[in-house]
Amino acid sequence: MEKICLDNKTIFVTGSAGFIGSNLVKRLFKDVKDATIIGIDNMNDYYDVALKEYRLRELDALAATYHSSHITYHFIKGDIADKAVIDGIFEEYKPQVVVNLAAQAGVRYSITNPDAYIQSNLIGFYNILEACRNFPVEHLVYASSSSVYGSNKKVPYSTDDKVDNPVSLYAATKKSNELMAHAYSKLYNIPSTGLRFFTVYGPAGRPDMAYFGFTNKLRKGETIQIFNYGNCMRDFTYVDDIVEGVVRIMQGAPEKKQGEDGLPLPPYAVYNIGNNQPENLLNFVDILQQELIRAKVLPEDYDFEAHKKLVPMQPGDVPTTYADTSALERDYGFKPCTPLRDGLRAFAEWYKEFYG
Repeated sequence: MEKICLDNKTIFVTGSAGFIGSNLVKRLFKDVKDATIIGIDNMNDYYDVALKEYRLRELDALAATYHSSHITYHFIKGDIADKAVIDGIFEEYKPQVVVNLAAQAGVRYSITNPDAYIQSNLIGFYNILEACRNFPVEHLVYASSSSVYGSNKKVPYSTDDKVDNPVSLYAATKKSNELMAHAYSKLYNIPSTGLRFFTVYGPAGRPDMAYFGFTNKLRKGETIQIFNYGNCMRDFTYVDDIVEGVVRIMQGAPEKKQGEDGLPLPPYAVYNIGNNQPENLLNFVDILQQELIRAKVLPEDYDFEAHKKLVPMQPGDVPTTYADTSALERDYGFKPCTPLRDGLRAFAEWYKEFYG
């Protein structure tokens, strides 16, 4: 592994107004010295743009605070699917470390809006890879997803498992990202690391995620649907744990080596980042409603049982996600560990403050 010091570097974060992206930029402001951080986001309306604008305001305020540690921060409203925009950023700023978090997310949305996934997740990622080829970088880190495990029966999911059975277009695009990155690593010796994230949650998260959608509905007195009759297991991973993993991995790139044929061996790796402790969905929802009552989002006498409905599995969903994180622990000395109740408490308190 090649050690990379992030101080004095130019770091390019795509999807920087997104949930993980904005939290990563915040962390870099705190940890990195004498760095230039470039963020890009297309600010699309897949979910409430006000939430993305809120995250950007937070970043602007923090950037001013950390300016004394010589952090230079630029935000660009643009789309990674626009090749001219990406090439222009690489030409102007010449980033040494690139973290590609921009993507069209969501399993269910990929069934009704496939075009968005081809544009962002395939064409957009291709533009990033081409730019990394033409303006060599020290490390490309990119988001993959636990969705690539598809209908695999073996748990916990290991990065050594075959992942050839996607059950949604979203999953297929993320697996494609891993294949494209491998090809570019092999052909052009670009150190790249893919990260398979497992059900990320936390304050100011994505409203299309179950915990956020459940909260919105419960607050309005609507009924929530719990799929697969509650028999789903999810490896919920708190956003701070995801960011910790990303920052550690940014600083350790796969090593460039030559094979016996004199050609480069691809400096390529993929890791799971998950809590390594799947939770039953019914238990998850029970803890969520307890924390929503504690934060006074819901009244103390809220009749939770009257507002939940057990329904069959949806197309594109899988019954279980469960991360084997042994490789992450071995190579980077890190394992996500935030207890579910702590994470949901932080979300509930943020929700109360944000929505009143």
